[in-house]
Amino acid sequence: MRSRVILGAALLALAGPLILAPSLAAGPGDPIVAARQASMKQMAAAARVIAEMFDGRRAYEPAAFKAAADALSARAGGLTGEFPQGTLGAPSHAKPEIDQARPEFEALARHIGRLADALSTKARNAPPGITADMRMTGPPMDGGSLLGKRLGAAEADPATMPAEHLLHLILQDCTSCHSKFRRKVE
Repeated sequence: MRSRVILGAALLALAGPLILAPSLAAGPGDPIVAARQASMKQMAAAARVIAEMFDGRRAYEPAAFKAAADALSARAGGLTGEFPQGTLGAPSHAKPEIDQARPEFEALARHIGRLADALSTKARNAPPGITADMRMTGPPMDGGSLLGKRLGAAEADPATMPAEHLLHLILQDCTSCHSKFRRKVE
């Protein structure tokens, strides 16, 4: 139950006021900001589809699982390029701190990309039903929880992780990135 509450909160963080308003520097209707908004919507929708399948709120369909995992992988691969200088800061929700901590921002984006790629690879061979080896069981595999990783925890190979755990780690990274680099909407 706690896992579902945490997952629900993470999905709300992704799907809530996720859309980044155009920045003054970029000007209203800027294609870069519009592309970024579209990517965020697609990633949130794909994550929601997969989460609902694992939570039993949506029927599991291998083709839909694969399509959602592929969408996450495709969108995550271009994250860093969607936040160029001049498209950050008010009134956009992307904080200008992205430029001040660009290496940290890019590391988070690359990590999301690696996890999403591993999820997409697993989805290519998706069985007709959710199997035990797709499920996240036992203690967290990354040395932490959705609330944060323990310092010095060994990073497991994403290819060895269950699909459900990969999704949780993607959501964890998205939440971490949003808490550091996204201005709260009031």
